[in-house]
Amino acid sequence: MLPREVRTATAAYLRTADRLVPGQLDGCYLVGSTALGAYRAGRSDIDLIAVLGPGPLAGAPLLRRLRALHLSQAPRVLTGAVRARGLHATCNVAFVAADQMSRPVSAIEPVASHNGHEFFSRAAFDVNPVMWRVLAERGITLRGPAARAWELDPEPTTLAAWNADNLTRYWQAQLDRIRAGRSPLRPQAVEWNVLGPLRLHATIATGHVLSKDEAGAYGQQLFGDHSGILATARALLAAGTVPAQPQREHWRQATAEVMDRVIADAKTLAVG
Repeated sequence: MLPREVRTATAAYLRTADRLVPGQLDGCYLVGSTALGAYRAGRSDIDLIAVLGPGPLAGAPLLRRLRALHLSQAPRVLTGAVRARGLHATCNVAFVAADQMSRPVSAIEPVASHNGHEFFSRAAFDVNPVMWRVLAERGITLRGPAARAWELDPEPTTLAAWNADNLTRYWQAQLDRIRAGRSPLRPQAVEWNVLGPLRLHATIATGHVLSKDEAGAYGQQLFGDHSGILATARALLAAGTVPAQPQREHWRQATAEVMDRVIADAKTLAVG
């Protein structure tokens, strides 16, 4: 059974979608942490792929309605930011036209997407080989046929290359920012920056998409000499007891060190 937060948030979102884009939401699927069995109440957001069928709304009028649908999330976004200093139980959605769903994922032209407070026209980061792999294998249907009925093409042969590119474009820049900082690293930043690159490393090495905690366990097996900061990241993710070592004033250095090693090793695997 889905977590109560997820049931409540998605039901409200679908009701609003049916009012704003009536008759055109042909499918809706949970991906991300919920599909991976790693949703954490009060902490996780809710990732959705929404399939739009043909209808009276198209082009600019459709985008205006999807923006309004995004704005319907504002109270939930603000509540999460105030109570938890972050987003949770917020529906982050990528919209794809039904006639695009069977195309290779890299060739799909998204209609729009929204993530937290941001709305993007004709773009959606989650329309990528990793999320399409999750959708094809573990996507949870909220509306419409099972995900496999769309004859999805996650382009598995591009999976390693896509992750390696993401490591270069995003995570290397994150590493550079961490190295340039001076103040102690915040707990949320440790969790994000330690476990994020490990998820990509695991996908490059194994072809599987792991949750953050699964990636942490994977990292502890491979990079045991960084076990202190890896255990810290997993404890922060679980809101559990944080190990005494490394001490907080050393979190920044330890995070940078493990990121550097993971990124370098993953790039080697990707081209090997």
